[in-house]
Amino acid sequence: MAGLPSSAVTDAQRAETTSLLESWEHTGPDQWERLLPVVYDELRRLAHRHMAREHGMRTLQTTALVHEAFMRLVDDSVVTRKGRAYFFAAASRAMRQVLVDNARRRGAHKRGGAAAEITGLEAADEEAQLDAAADELLDLNSALEELAALEPRHARVVECRFFAGMSVEETAEALNVSERTIKGDWALARAWLYRRLGGRELPSR
Repeated sequence: MAGLPSSAVTDAQRAETTSLLESWEHTGPDQWERLLPVVYDELRRLAHRHMAREHGMRTLQTTALVHEAFMRLVDDSVVTRKGRAYFFAAASRAMRQVLVDNARRRGAHKRGGAAAEITGLEAADEEAQLDAAADELLDLNSALEELAALEPRHARVVECRFFAGMSVEETAEALNVSERTIKGDWALARAWLYRRLGGRELPSR
């Protein structure tokens, strides 16, 4: 997996993002109005990763995912104090939670008997894909919650490496540990999830 799309981000953009985050305590929440345009393209690419991974989860648009996740970060002062890498890791985590909440609502909607009537094989097939994607996402989320209870940092590494597509270096920066630690945690987390998910293996990078 590729890391954050640094090739598409100029040094000036990186510097501006870092500056806005570092000055947060001195400027207040209105800084979000300046920050969003600076990071928007990167957040959209991050959202595309999530949407592409959750096969068929087309009930939420990429733009909506970016904005809903961004709003979940507004009141989190920790996110703004820990720098650029931590910010994008937190954004990825927020996006995953938005998709998980969406999948849960879909399941509750079906259990309540309020699902729309399906007409035609193509529509039925699309509904089946959406249901399968939602179930797969909820299963992975449940496994991550179990892992977080056992090894919190391992779960954070999965969030950074698998969901955000961050490099070892970026993940180490976000979690404030060494790259060697990240490599070890990533290997152990992948092995644990492989067993927990019945042979479903996460990519090695």
